[in-house]
Amino acid sequence: MNKMNTDNVRDLVSEAEWQARVELAACYRLMPMFGMSDLVYNHITSRIPGEEGRILINAFGLMYEEITASNLITINVEGDVLLNPNEDYEVNRAGYVIHSAVHGARHDVGCVIHTHSRAGMAVSALKCGLLPLTQTAMRFAGSMTYHDYEGPAVDLDERARLVADLGENDVMILRNHGLLVAAPNVPEAFNKIYWLEMACKAQIDAMSCNTELNFPDPEVIERTVHLYKPETRRPYGLMEWPAMLRMLDRRDASYRN
Repeated sequence: MNKMNTDNVRDLVSEAEWQARVELAACYRLMPMFGMSDLVYNHITSRIPGEEGRILINAFGLMYEEITASNLITINVEGDVLLNPNEDYEVNRAGYVIHSAVHGARHDVGCVIHTHSRAGMAVSALKCGLLPLTQTAMRFAGSMTYHDYEGPAVDLDERARLVADLGENDVMILRNHGLLVAAPNVPEAFNKIYWLEMACKAQIDAMSCNTELNFPDPEVIERTVHLYKPETRRPYGLMEWPAMLRMLDRRDASYRN
C-alpha cells in the first residue's frame, strides 16, 4: 500500500483522475448538506476515466465533510489498493463488496452511491417498497429493483446476487438496509439519489398521515416514467451540477484540495 502526504497526490495521478477526484469529493460534500450521510459510514465510488477497472472510494473513518480530492483512495475491482494517501485509514470492506460488484458487472456505470438515510431505511423496511405517490417517485417506477437483506455486506459471494437483482436498472432498494443508485457519472448519480431520497421522505410523510392515499392512473405513471427517461428529454443531473458546485464553492471549496 502506498502511503504519502496528501499534498503530493495531484502530482502522482493523471489529469483525468484528478478531475474525477474533485468531482467525487464534491459529491461527498453535498450529501450531508441534504441529510444523506451516516457518520463515517456509506460510500460513493466513481470510475477513473480511461483506466479500466480502477475506482475511487472514501477512506473509512473520515466524515463526508472531510473528504477532499487528495484523500480519496484508488482501488481496483479486485480490491487491491493502488493509491492510499492516508496514514491511518483504509477501505471499508462492505463498501468494497457492494461497489465493486456493480462496477465490475456494469461497464456503463461510472458512479455508485449507497446511503443509510432515515427515509431510505424506512421505505426499505416497507413490504410495499417505494410507491408511485409523487411525480418524484414516478421517475423511478420503471427502473426500480430490490435486493433482500443478507446481513452486513462483507461476503464476496453476495456480489453475484446484488448484480443479478440490479440487472440493467439504475436504482435499487436494499431491503431493511438502504438505497443504491448507479449512473454513468457523478452528476447524474447525485441527482438520482437526491430525488430518490425526496421520494422516500414524501412517502413516509404521506403514509404517516393515516388517511387514504391517492394514486395516479397507471397511464399517467407510465407517461411520467417515459418523460423522465434520459433519452426522452435530457440526462438529469448534468445541467444541475454546475449550480451544485457553485453552492459548494460559496460555502467551502476545500473539497478541491
